[in-house]
Amino acid sequence: MGGIDGLLEIAIRMGASDAKAIRSEDIVVRDWVRLKCMFGCDGYGKRLTCPPYSPSPDELRKILKEYRWAILFKFEKDIVKEHCDLIKHQRDLHTFVVRMEKEAFLRGFYSAFGFGAGACPNCDKDCNLGGCIHPDLARPSMEGCGVDVFATVEKAGFIPRVAKKRNEKPIFYSLLLVI
Repeated sequence: MGGIDGLLEIAIRMGASDAKAIRSEDIVVRDWVRLKCMFGCDGYGKRLTCPPYSPSPDELRKILKEYRWAILFKFEKDIVKEHCDLIKHQRDLHTFVVRMEKEAFLRGFYSAFGFGAGACPNCDKDCNLGGCIHPDLARPSMEGCGVDVFATVEKAGFIPRVAKKRNEKPIFYSLLLVI
């Protein structure tokens, strides 16, 4: 894996609770995942990083065949479940994955590409569907592209958990395709 170990160390220093290198073939992509976006997310069709604009599961399957390794990042944060705090947390996660993508690029992984957690939080107002005004920061979510996050996390050896009560600490994951 060479330089991937260095990226894992950087991820922890930058705030990830944990980071694991996984084979790209262990990223589970399922067609039904986007149904959760279509029927359950009020952001469907409202952001260029979300379905129907984000890569489809079939497109992602093709892309994953061009990669051997990815890094899965875990984040356990104490956040208040208020809208503004959740948006700030999502913005931090998206910023993190973009920074990790840059670190990977600078270390020779020129094909690195990151996926955020949840909807893109970079515009304070509605997303400009005519063209992204923050293409340097915008990244699609794993689930928006059809990644079964629970199955992928489990394959990586993490234990997926849903925060069921307001006082429970949520766990978020993001992904970086490396090489």
